[in-house]
Amino acid sequence: MKRALFQLQYEIDSPATYSEQGAEQGAKLSVDTIGNAEVRSVLQQTAHMTTKELLKWLGANKEGLKETVVVPLTTSTPEALRYRVDGHRPKLLYLTRPLHTQENLNLFLATANELLDDGAFLCCHSMTAALKRQMLRKKYPWGVRTVATAADYLWNRVAPKLRLTHRLYYSLTHGKSRTFTRVEILGRLYRAGFEVIDEQFRSGEYFVVACKTKAPVDDTPPTGSPIIHLRRTGKEGKEIVVHKFRTMYTYSEYIQPYVYQYQHLQSGGKFKDDYRVNTVGRVLRRTWLDELPMVWNMLRGDIKLVGVRPLSRQYFSLYTPEMQELRTRTKPGLLPPFYYERHTPETLDEIQASERRYLEAYLQHPFRTDWRYFWGIMGNIILNHKRSK
Repeated sequence: MKRALFQLQYEIDSPATYSEQGAEQGAKLSVDTIGNAEVRSVLQQTAHMTTKELLKWLGANKEGLKETVVVPLTTSTPEALRYRVDGHRPKLLYLTRPLHTQENLNLFLATANELLDDGAFLCCHSMTAALKRQMLRKKYPWGVRTVATAADYLWNRVAPKLRLTHRLYYSLTHGKSRTFTRVEILGRLYRAGFEVIDEQFRSGEYFVVACKTKAPVDDTPPTGSPIIHLRRTGKEGKEIVVHKFRTMYTYSEYIQPYVYQYQHLQSGGKFKDDYRVNTVGRVLRRTWLDELPMVWNMLRGDIKLVGVRPLSRQYFSLYTPEMQELRTRTKPGLLPPFYYERHTPETLDEIQASERRYLEAYLQHPFRTDWRYFWGIMGNIILNHKRSK
């Protein structure tokens, strides 16, 4: 599906509207590219409505929209969603209950996917972490707001993810008060088999329009643990699991294709201004501490000290077939060869050229090449202050 490149837009901070900043920037795409005229018309007419205005408009146009739209008003469980749809295959499904109030959001979104045909659309909304933080800051006076935002963060973002507090939190709240970041909402949608068409902030809420493109991803959902386990391509193309300290918001890995489509690569092959990286993560990356758990991978023999960076399947697919074959002839490494270069490669072509130089030299003289690259990398890190971003 063709989509115009979005431009980041920030809404005016009015009493009814809160703007997102930093890691939760508001990205505005366009529903004008939707091929289905009926769906496009409905979304265009409701694009600037508040939740209350949307409900009122949908109620007033219920008969005319019957063949196009199904509206589960207060639906909170997958069973209730199935009952509401009742065998109808809607072209557009409105979830008027906020996502952060759904008790089992992943199962709920997977059920929505099941009830839609490929190419059908889902419209949903939620309160995000940044919006909630700004709302609390407006609600409470100085001094109290700091305590209120900290307490909300610990209870509604941290407690649901910790084994120690997980059961207590859900027994008291039934998971209906959680706070999600924008990145997590996008990641959950992509994991559920949807592709985002439009996202915007309005009236103090975050609205998303997504299209069903495939079945939900069949894997174990992220836990929010500080140590993450990432599937990467290793020697001979075999999948390995590497361990790192978490530097990104939960569910970030699922939106890598989405980020790649709209973000440019920076030097070193990572995404420029990657909003998936959280505040603590930026510090960990600058100090290389996020790589520390990968020492375990090195001790196990999955990777070596110097070598090409272990890549995800999506990123690996961007390489030329020749480079893919060359890469899988050796183990990936903890210290990537582009830190050896005097000028860090900027583009994917430059990164591949840098890796080719290393790999061809390594295949001829393994020990000599890694010895030379190791001291060159250490010199660049210590003397030239090269850092991960």
